[in-house]
Amino acid sequence: MAKKKLSDSLVKELAEEVKEWGSMKQTGVSLKHMMNFGGSSKNLLISGQFVHKELPIRIARRVIELENLPYGLSTKNAVLQVRDWYLESFRDLRSYPEIKDKNDDLKFTQMVKMIKVRHNNVVPMMALGVQQLKKERPQFDYKDLKEVHQFLDRFYLSRIGIRMLIGQHVALHDPNPLPNCVGYIHTKMSPLEVVRDASEDARSICLREYGSTPEVNIYGDPDLTFPYVPSHLHMMVFELVKNSARAVQERFMDSDDEAPPIRIIVAGGLEDVTIKISDEGGGIPRSGLPKIFTYLYSTAENPLDEDFTTTGAATACTMAGYGYGIPISRLYARYFGGDLQILSMEGYGTDAFLHLLRLGDSQEPLP
Repeated sequence: MAKKKLSDSLVKELAEEVKEWGSMKQTGVSLKHMMNFGGSSKNLLISGQFVHKELPIRIARRVIELENLPYGLSTKNAVLQVRDWYLESFRDLRSYPEIKDKNDDLKFTQMVKMIKVRHNNVVPMMALGVQQLKKERPQFDYKDLKEVHQFLDRFYLSRIGIRMLIGQHVALHDPNPLPNCVGYIHTKMSPLEVVRDASEDARSICLREYGSTPEVNIYGDPDLTFPYVPSHLHMMVFELVKNSARAVQERFMDSDDEAPPIRIIVAGGLEDVTIKISDEGGGIPRSGLPKIFTYLYSTAENPLDEDFTTTGAATACTMAGYGYGIPISRLYARYFGGDLQILSMEGYGTDAFLHLLRLGDSQEPLP
């Protein structure tokens, strides 16, 4: 049975509450600000109170936007499912009373942990909704869907922020934190170490898919450290190396020549830590470069189909994915003031430049 639009299916009171909270001003935080929440019971309480007030504002904005998408995207079953997840989380947060003491905060922390789990499959479910739209309107080129791209950029950037706030608050309650860690944030993260781990994970995927995988040569200062979120960096490098490995493997799989290695350089400057990932996978045509940061383009067949369910998300991470890895990686980079650039030499290979702001004082962008 098709789900009804929010305004039809909800009592007026809830719709008005979503509208009210969606009009409130969001409060951005920086990496340094997030690190200040750790260290004492008082800070944990302040963190809980901040998350309790901030999350409903951010979630309400997404509910409203999900209701008002162009080209009928709001009516797609997959998008309605995502809308309902956000709505349920809004209800949970608004029904939770004011946080006054440690016990309140502990119960609240368990609740937001469940909210984070509820939203685990938002990306593949939204991808399915967009795919349903593409199937209905095959005549649309990616340029025709500019509004959809802009919405998805805002939506996924907001999702990164919501998950960061929840994840950081939950991790601050870990009774046995890792050395030099404040919640999700590693105050002395070695980018070289994270790059090694992410590269090996990407090579494992490539090996599983193709039976072989190119080598990855990594260069950089092993003593370089700076405060960052290791899981964010791991995700970005994994996506970039996975793409490079696939391109190299497919170019050389029928060749007598040995596949050339992927080269990664990690460099630390005063402002940025920059990671350059270079491959000889044949490059991307100049006409295709603008498309790689869109959500309606992939060089591989889309693995999602109409039978996709929330349980299917775990197996949806194939070698090619659903074309979201690069644009979402750029959002992760930009979330803390960095960026991702892709340069290509068609007929030779691709260079990806991942810039990470090492100062940690950039405010999160709030769509």
